Amino acid sequence: MSTVAEEQVLVVPTSEFHALGHFQGFTSEVSSYLPALLDNGHLSYQPRGKMEQDPSFKQLIPYVLFRYLGADGKPRLFQYTRGGGQGEARLHAKRSVGIGGHISTADAGAGTRHEVYREGMLRELDEEVVIETPYTEQCVGLINDDETPVGQVHLGIVHLFDVDNLNVHAREEDILGACFVPIEEILPELDDFETWSQIVVKALFG
Repeated sequence: MSTVAEEQVLVVPTSEFHALGHFQGFTSEVSSYLPALLDNGHLSYQPRGKMEQDPSFKQLIPYVLFRYLGADGKPRLFQYTRGGGQGEARLHAKRSVGIGGHISTADAGAGTRHEVYREGMLRELDEEVVIETPYTEQCVGLINDDETPVGQVHLGIVHLFDVDNLNVHAREEDILGACFVPIEEILPELDDFETWSQIVVKALFG
Protein backbone atom coordinates (compact mmCIF):
# COMPACT_ATOMS: atom_id res chain seq x y z
CA MET A 1 0.00 0.00 0.00
CA SER A 2 1.35 3.42 -0.97
CA THR A 3 2.46 5.72 1.82
CA VAL A 4 2.19 8.79 -0.42
CA ALA A 5 -0.70 10.98 0.73
CA GLU A 6 -3.36 11.52 -1.90
CA GLU A 7 -3.70 15.07 -3.20
CA GLN A 8 -6.52 17.03 -1.56
CA VAL A 9 -8.15 19.45 -4.00
CA LEU A 10 -10.46 22.44 -3.53
CA VAL A 11 -14.08 21.70 -4.44
CA VAL A 12 -17.53 23.22 -4.14
CA PRO A 13 -20.79 21.25 -4.10
CA THR A 14 -22.33 21.28 -7.57
CA SER A 15 -25.61 22.33 -5.95
CA GLU A 16 -23.94 25.54 -4.72
CA PHE A 17 -22.76 26.31 -8.25
CA HIS A 18 -26.25 25.62 -9.62
CA ALA A 19 -27.74 27.98 -7.02
CA LEU A 20 -25.76 30.81 -8.63
CA GLY A 21 -27.18 29.95 -12.04
CA HIS A 22 -26.38 26.86 -14.07
CA PHE A 23 -24.92 27.33 -17.53
CA GLN A 24 -23.47 25.02 -20.17
CA GLY A 25 -20.35 26.18 -22.00
CA PHE A 26 -18.92 29.64 -21.30
CA THR A 27 -20.05 32.68 -19.35
CA SER A 28 -18.32 36.03 -19.09
CA GLU A 29 -20.26 36.88 -15.90
CA VAL A 30 -17.24 36.49 -13.62
CA SER A 31 -18.59 38.80 -10.92
CA SER A 32 -21.76 36.70 -10.64
CA TYR A 33 -19.85 33.52 -9.89
CA LEU A 34 -16.23 33.72 -8.78
CA PRO A 35 -16.52 35.86 -5.61
CA ALA A 36 -19.52 33.84 -4.42
CA LEU A 37 -17.77 30.53 -5.15
CA LEU A 38 -14.59 31.50 -3.32
CA ASP A 39 -16.53 32.91 -0.34
CA ASN A 40 -18.82 29.88 -0.20
CA GLY A 41 -18.96 28.29 3.24
CA HIS A 42 -19.25 24.85 1.64
CA LEU A 43 -15.81 24.93 -0.03
CA SER A 44 -13.63 22.05 1.14
CA TYR A 45 -10.57 19.99 0.28
CA GLN A 46 -11.39 16.45 -0.80
CA PRO A 47 -9.35 13.49 -2.15
CA ARG A 48 -8.73 14.07 -5.83
CA GLY A 49 -9.27 10.45 -6.85
CA LYS A 50 -12.73 10.39 -5.30
CA MET A 51 -13.67 13.80 -6.74
CA GLU A 52 -12.74 12.75 -10.29
CA GLN A 53 -15.66 10.30 -10.14
CA ASP A 54 -18.20 12.38 -8.17
CA PRO A 55 -20.23 14.93 -10.18
CA SER A 56 -21.93 16.16 -7.00
CA PHE A 57 -18.77 18.28 -6.56
CA LYS A 58 -16.97 20.69 -8.88
CA GLN A 59 -13.18 21.03 -8.68
CA LEU A 60 -12.15 24.66 -9.22
CA ILE A 61 -9.56 24.91 -12.00
CA PRO A 62 -7.76 28.10 -13.12
CA TYR A 63 -7.35 27.92 -16.90
CA VAL A 64 -4.85 30.44 -18.28
CA LEU A 65 -4.61 31.50 -21.93
CA PHE A 66 -1.61 33.41 -23.29
CA ARG A 67 -2.33 35.82 -26.16
CA TYR A 68 0.22 37.74 -28.25
CA LEU A 69 -0.59 40.48 -30.72
CA GLY A 70 2.29 40.91 -33.14
CA ALA A 71 3.26 43.70 -35.50
CA ASP A 72 1.26 41.99 -38.25
CA GLY A 73 -1.92 42.54 -36.22
CA LYS A 74 -2.68 38.81 -35.99
CA PRO A 75 -3.49 37.56 -32.48
CA ARG A 76 -1.74 34.34 -31.52
CA LEU A 77 -2.51 31.88 -28.73
CA PHE A 78 -0.08 29.66 -26.86
CA GLN A 79 -1.02 26.05 -27.63
CA TYR A 80 0.42 22.61 -26.98
CA THR A 81 -0.37 18.89 -26.94
CA ARG A 82 -0.88 17.06 -23.64
CA GLY A 83 1.61 14.22 -23.14
CA GLY A 84 1.09 11.00 -21.21
CA GLY A 85 2.49 12.39 -17.96
CA GLN A 86 -0.06 15.16 -17.62
CA GLY A 87 -2.42 14.64 -14.71
CA GLU A 88 -5.78 14.03 -16.43
CA ALA A 89 -5.48 10.77 -18.38
CA ARG A 90 -8.75 11.45 -20.21
CA LEU A 91 -7.13 14.45 -21.96
CA HIS A 92 -3.90 12.81 -23.13
CA ALA A 93 -2.91 13.52 -26.77
CA LYS A 94 -5.39 16.39 -26.96
CA ARG A 95 -4.26 19.87 -28.00
CA SER A 96 -4.94 22.70 -25.56
CA VAL A 97 -4.73 26.47 -25.23
CA GLY A 98 -5.11 26.40 -21.44
CA ILE A 99 -2.50 26.10 -18.69
CA GLY A 100 -3.65 25.36 -15.16
CA GLY A 101 -4.64 22.76 -12.63
CA HIS A 102 -6.13 22.02 -9.26
CA ILE A 103 -6.02 24.19 -6.16
CA SER A 104 -4.73 21.92 -3.41
CA THR A 105 -3.82 21.94 0.27
CA ALA A 106 -0.31 22.91 -0.89
CA ASP A 107 -1.78 26.39 -1.44
CA ALA A 108 -3.82 26.51 1.76
CA GLY A 109 -1.40 28.69 3.76
CA ALA A 110 -1.79 31.65 1.43
CA GLY A 111 -4.55 33.38 3.45
CA THR A 112 -8.11 34.00 2.29
CA ARG A 113 -9.77 31.72 -0.25
CA HIS A 114 -9.18 34.40 -2.89
CA GLU A 115 -5.47 34.46 -2.01
CA VAL A 116 -5.34 30.64 -1.90
CA TYR A 117 -6.93 30.49 -5.34
CA ARG A 118 -4.45 32.95 -6.81
CA GLU A 119 -1.51 31.21 -5.15
CA GLY A 120 -2.67 27.93 -6.66
CA MET A 121 -2.97 29.47 -10.11
CA LEU A 122 0.53 30.95 -9.93
CA ARG A 123 1.95 27.65 -8.62
CA GLU A 124 0.43 25.72 -11.50
CA LEU A 125 1.80 28.23 -14.01
CA ASP A 126 5.27 28.02 -12.49
CA GLU A 127 5.18 24.21 -12.61
CA GLU A 128 4.10 24.03 -16.24
CA VAL A 129 5.60 27.00 -18.11
CA VAL A 130 8.40 29.55 -18.02
CA ILE A 131 7.12 33.11 -18.52
CA GLU A 132 9.92 35.46 -19.59
CA THR A 133 7.83 38.37 -20.79
CA PRO A 134 5.84 41.19 -19.21
CA TYR A 135 2.10 40.62 -19.36
CA THR A 136 -1.24 41.99 -18.29
CA GLU A 137 -3.95 39.68 -17.03
CA GLN A 138 -7.69 39.59 -16.56
CA CYS A 139 -10.23 36.99 -15.49
CA VAL A 140 -12.60 36.79 -18.45
CA GLY A 141 -15.07 34.01 -17.71
CA LEU A 142 -15.92 30.52 -16.53
CA ILE A 143 -16.28 27.19 -18.32
CA ASN A 144 -18.79 24.50 -17.36
CA ASP A 145 -19.20 21.42 -19.51
CA ASP A 146 -21.63 18.82 -18.22
CA GLU A 147 -21.56 16.90 -21.52
CA THR A 148 -18.26 15.10 -20.85
CA PRO A 149 -17.11 12.99 -17.86
CA VAL A 150 -14.15 15.34 -17.26
CA GLY A 151 -16.31 18.43 -17.47
CA GLN A 152 -18.93 17.09 -15.07
CA VAL A 153 -16.46 17.21 -12.17
CA HIS A 154 -14.57 20.42 -12.99
CA LEU A 155 -15.35 24.14 -13.22
CA GLY A 156 -12.90 26.28 -15.17
CA ILE A 157 -12.01 29.87 -14.33
CA VAL A 158 -10.55 31.49 -17.45
CA HIS A 159 -7.69 33.98 -17.21
CA LEU A 160 -6.32 35.79 -20.25
CA PHE A 161 -2.67 36.87 -20.14
CA ASP A 162 -1.71 39.37 -22.85
CA VAL A 163 2.05 39.00 -23.31
CA ASP A 164 4.51 41.56 -24.70
CA ASN A 165 6.56 38.94 -26.55
CA LEU A 166 6.65 35.22 -27.37
CA ASN A 167 8.89 34.16 -24.48
CA VAL A 168 6.55 31.64 -22.89
CA HIS A 169 8.00 28.13 -22.91
CA ALA A 170 7.04 24.70 -21.62
CA ARG A 171 8.69 23.63 -18.37
CA GLU A 172 7.07 20.19 -18.12
CA GLU A 173 8.28 17.52 -20.55
CA ASP A 174 4.70 16.46 -21.19
CA ILE A 175 3.71 19.84 -22.60
CA LEU A 176 4.53 18.97 -26.19
CA GLY A 177 4.94 21.17 -29.26
CA ALA A 178 4.30 24.36 -27.29
CA CYS A 179 4.24 27.51 -29.44
CA PHE A 180 2.15 30.53 -30.35
CA VAL A 181 -0.19 29.92 -33.28
CA PRO A 182 -2.42 32.48 -35.05
CA ILE A 183 -6.00 32.14 -33.87
CA GLU A 184 -7.13 32.02 -37.49
CA GLU A 185 -5.15 28.78 -37.86
CA ILE A 186 -6.49 27.27 -34.63
CA LEU A 187 -10.17 27.80 -35.44
CA PRO A 188 -10.33 25.30 -38.36
CA GLU A 189 -8.54 22.67 -36.24
CA LEU A 190 -10.64 22.92 -33.07
CA ASP A 191 -11.74 19.29 -33.28
CA ASP A 192 -8.16 18.33 -32.29
CA PHE A 193 -8.43 20.30 -29.03
CA GLU A 194 -9.79 19.34 -25.63
CA THR A 195 -13.39 20.41 -25.04
CA TRP A 196 -12.57 23.34 -22.74
CA SER A 197 -10.26 24.81 -25.38
CA GLN A 198 -12.96 24.41 -28.01
CA ILE A 199 -15.47 26.18 -25.77
CA VAL A 200 -13.25 29.10 -24.80
CA VAL A 201 -11.79 29.71 -28.27
CA LYS A 202 -15.25 29.80 -29.84
CA ALA A 203 -16.56 32.09 -27.07
CA LEU A 204 -13.69 34.57 -27.10
CA PHE A 205 -12.31 34.42 -30.62
CA GLY A 206 -14.78 32.58 -32.85
